[in-house]
Amino acid sequence: MTVQPSEPAVQAFVQAINSGDRAAFDALLDAGATMSDDGTDRDLRSWADGEIFNADGRMDVESESDGGLALIAEFTNSTWGSMRTRWRFTVADGKITRFETGQA
Repeated sequence: MTVQPSEPAVQAFVQAINSGDRAAFDALLDAGATMSDDGTDRDLRSWADGEIFNADGRMDVESESDGGLALIAEFTNSTWGSMRTRWRFTVADGKITRFETGQA
């Protein structure tokens, strides 16, 4: 059973990834949004291209905490296959200002 995140911006983030909707994904991000993968800051847009939109990325959320700002999800793409991942979001004024992901 897939969990729907309770934080609206995070829920929309997961939906944008799962539908391959780059425009919706970009609309959720603050203009200065940042991210890290396994503790290393990455260029968010390049990372999203390589890990999500050019690699058929998908998220199946297993659980949430911290009001929907922290997720455990099975993330799958055509590059790496499937792995259990953790996600942590910072949201301000309905926009994602930062997210951090990595293996769980």
